[in-house]
Amino acid sequence: MAKIKPFRGVRPPRELVEKVESRPYDVLDSEEARTEAGDNEMSLYHIIKPEIDFPEGTSEYDPRVYEKAAENFRKFQDRGWLRQDEKEQYYIYAQTMNGRTQYGLVVGAYVDDYLNGTIKKHELTRRDKEEDRMKHVRVNNANIEPVFFAYPDNAVLDALIMRYAATQPEYDFIAPIDGFQHQLWIVADDKDIRTITDEFAKMPALYIADGHHRSAAAALVGAEKAKANPSHRGDEEYNYFMAVCFQASQLTILDYNRVVKDLNGLTSEGFLAALQQDFIVTDRGTEIYKPARLHEFSLYLDQHWYSLQAKDGTYDDKDPIGVLDVDISSRLILDQILNIGDLRSSKRIDFVGGLRGLGELKRRVDSGEMRAALALYPVTMQQIMDIADSGKIMPPKATWFEPKLRSGLIIHKLD
Repeated sequence: MAKIKPFRGVRPPRELVEKVESRPYDVLDSEEARTEAGDNEMSLYHIIKPEIDFPEGTSEYDPRVYEKAAENFRKFQDRGWLRQDEKEQYYIYAQTMNGRTQYGLVVGAYVDDYLNGTIKKHELTRRDKEEDRMKHVRVNNANIEPVFFAYPDNAVLDALIMRYAATQPEYDFIAPIDGFQHQLWIVADDKDIRTITDEFAKMPALYIADGHHRSAAAALVGAEKAKANPSHRGDEEYNYFMAVCFQASQLTILDYNRVVKDLNGLTSEGFLAALQQDFIVTDRGTEIYKPARLHEFSLYLDQHWYSLQAKDGTYDDKDPIGVLDVDISSRLILDQILNIGDLRSSKRIDFVGGLRGLGELKRRVDSGEMRAALALYPVTMQQIMDIADSGKIMPPKATWFEPKLRSGLIIHKLD
């Protein structure tokens, strides 16, 4: 069963939150962070992308950059831009996108739950990316940014959250760039804290929705600290890491689409003919065509849109992986026809999050940068949970969660 605890969050005063908050470290590059931070010395980018404090071209993996992160974290606290709450408590974080709101509980997730599989993952992680985040956690002795979990719907927690949502939030702002609303409430009442802890203790599992590398890094650093402490008891703060947990039914997963640079030596006619072996191919004309159902794809080629309906027998609805459209398209189109086998390393393919719309696929093909585009029907949260429960791993580049968590609203110290 899932074990969580409240914690003393480190966070900006209400009047400074819009100065401090930022996008997550992994959704923008160094130059974008440098531009967004501008002359704002309170921007969290100085902690999560501290290479912006060095000359352009400085590697984000330079040892001096990690040390700068810790120096800036100390400075933010010394100057009162970040302050630690006096009481261990939970927090409620709401995001509103296109009129739809999802509510998350900010908790301390248990390191051992990650290590023993109670916190379930559905993606592979890369050791180099884990080590980068581990260095960041070690040097700051804190989880600066949260990870993004899902939990099975829970009526008790839903009622508690809605009660707080009817009150004045601690933070309430519209973020630049994404234009979405972000709100935060503090759960300091001891009875409500116990209720949250007890309801999570009834859950057989939590699911990583986004942030697999941050989850791995946070858990591994916690385990390191436990091993290095001869007086380890198991209740130390480093045994927990910061997560925002959302009810699974509230989450929005957008399509994660593909654009390819070439057709593996085929002509357009030859490519379409090859597709007909496993798909019913229909010319939909020049107007943008979006997949309407599972196992239907949209292809953009030579200024025309096509629907591709996977034929019976090309997928297995009883297999949590085999039923996925990302698996169907990877096997039957990218690998079998285009000879693109490793999606993580191939330079012949790129990926476009669904928030950009299918117009972005059309633009990149029409510009000549790409030869064709493939749009997929979104993965569902239930599919992700089924895969995680089965112990299997999703194909790469399968999910795109939106909105992204803003960083800098709360930080979790490990001591």
